[in-house]
Amino acid sequence: MSTSPHSHGDHEGPPTPRAPGTDEDRRRDWKRLWATLALTATIAVAEAVGGYLSNSLSLMSDAGHMLTDISAIGLSLVALYFSGRPANVKKTYGYYRGEILSALLNGVLLLGISGVILYEAYERFRAPADVRLGTAAVVAAIGLAANLLAIRFLRHAHSMNVRGALLHVIGDALSSVGVLVGVGVIWLTGWTSVDAVLAVAISGIIIVGSVRLVRDAVDVLLEAVPAHVDLDALKARMLAVPGVSAVHDLHVWTISSGIYALSAHLVVPDPRLCANDDILTAVKRDLFDRFGIDHTTIQIESETYAHVGPVH
Repeated sequence: MSTSPHSHGDHEGPPTPRAPGTDEDRRRDWKRLWATLALTATIAVAEAVGGYLSNSLSLMSDAGHMLTDISAIGLSLVALYFSGRPANVKKTYGYYRGEILSALLNGVLLLGISGVILYEAYERFRAPADVRLGTAAVVAAIGLAANLLAIRFLRHAHSMNVRGALLHVIGDALSSVGVLVGVGVIWLTGWTSVDAVLAVAISGIIIVGSVRLVRDAVDVLLEAVPAHVDLDALKARMLAVPGVSAVHDLHVWTISSGIYALSAHLVVPDPRLCANDDILTAVKRDLFDRFGIDHTTIQIESETYAHVGPVH
């Protein structure tokens, strides 16, 4: 077996996550995220209360949508925090999976919230209710202003996780615009059912994001191949390295957001006559440059090696 220079036995040490820039960049991202989280949580509460007082289901739905922003920002904070914590002899991967478990829980809770909103929308279709337009408009406008401020906080971030949170905030800003449009439609036409229509639309956005969040979390927990990795193409790249005649027992999985791992057996004609270090270096460099995989465990063996157990 051949491993990297920093290996211990059959495996490399715990992976080091790719930092979102310098330590100063990370500190700035941390401050931006906390500021955005505080602002978003405050507005979510304000929209929930304002929606209740104004009897606007779409405004309460927007408050529910803001929970997806809070979840995304919270997960980004978790990722930044745990990326700085060292692994230990009990948790050799560190605490990276905490982010994934949190994502799974958040996704399930958001699906539950969406179900409640859809039920309320159904009741509104059956029995339309009056909406206090002034209160709804003021709260939605405040929410939109807060989202625009949050976008300003996050637009210069360095972390990929923070950029993902930025997309959530942009989506919520569009939802706030939708609530304002709904208020305008009711004021001009008196069609109060538009409030329920908007609630359904916003719930749809939440459901799509939540299903994706749950699916991605489950994929990580099941150690599925990362979405950006074409396993056939990856295997072909490994086989293209001079000296490699076969690849088997190939596995690729996600440890946490942006941290990917691979294990594989490389078959060579005769390890004693091959430049094993050169082969290993070429394969590892290609895996990192083309697929972003920086945690690898690779075994080099001869064509006549007698395997114990099945070969996949």
